[in-house]
Amino acid sequence: MESVAQFVTAHYPLPLPLDCRMVNRGFNDTYALTATDGTRYMFRLSHHRARGPADVRTETEFITHLARSGVPVASPVPTRDGALFARGRAAEGMREGVLFGALDGRMPELNSAADARANGITLAKMHNAAETFVLTAPLYRLDLDHLLHRPMARIQGSGVVDKPGALAELEGLAARTAASIEAFDDLTWTHCHGDCHGFNARIMTNGEAAFFDFDDGGRGYLGYDLGVFLWAKISFGRKLHTIWDAFIEGYRTIRPIKPDDLEAAHAFVIVRHLWVMGEYGSRVGEWGTEPISWIGREVDFLKGWEVDRLGTRLF
Repeated sequence: MESVAQFVTAHYPLPLPLDCRMVNRGFNDTYALTATDGTRYMFRLSHHRARGPADVRTETEFITHLARSGVPVASPVPTRDGALFARGRAAEGMREGVLFGALDGRMPELNSAADARANGITLAKMHNAAETFVLTAPLYRLDLDHLLHRPMARIQGSGVVDKPGALAELEGLAARTAASIEAFDDLTWTHCHGDCHGFNARIMTNGEAAFFDFDDGGRGYLGYDLGVFLWAKISFGRKLHTIWDAFIEGYRTIRPIKPDDLEAAHAFVIVRHLWVMGEYGSRVGEWGTEPISWIGREVDFLKGWEVDRLGTRLF
């Protein structure tokens, strides 16, 4: 924690001393900072990932554009040099750090239709603002190669899907899902949040959902951005279909949804689940096989969603 505080102090003009505490260690490392004047910040250090370096330039430029457009977000704090992120050398190589102003709102509730509706409204505002965002040098494109094919290769390479026939079933399901998405004539592309599952937000006192954690974002399918929220409400044993309905209702108060984009969101549930499985599978060398063994048990959920919810959509 002391070294993180020293890094932030070296790059950002904050009132000292800083209180620094780790909040989460996962796909990134996140720290809560409080300056001596009581101002709160969140500092995120990007981990190395199989997909490549974190696209912090695109992420921070997009968030800044959203804030200027009136979309409620946690904005990046400029460094002493005016940059929106900093880089530092760690034992594993260069890591990118971004300092954000902390949001004062509360965490969304899993079963709250009002919170889901607020998430839908902010996502629609974000997609509206994305129409005037100009990409400069993006590292990622959220296409099927990024979201499905490469994650599937990481699942194959993880070695944890060892049930006889399970890997072949996943491969067949991925191929059918890709074909179903490619069969749509004109799916909308936009700049995606990439991880709008309902909890990368804080509900402010005015009821708005303010977004954070855009590091999985990039230009991609609008249906995927919708589908991530649906996935979060029906995966891992959840059956929160009414919460999904509230999310879509909120979105539509700001922005219409093309029928094909809404239809495709159901197929992107499978894409999202395989993407998450691939992210975990890529960490087998760091975390070992036990923490990621769950990915070998997900075939039944995916097959069930394909049959029960997609039906003729995939065939």
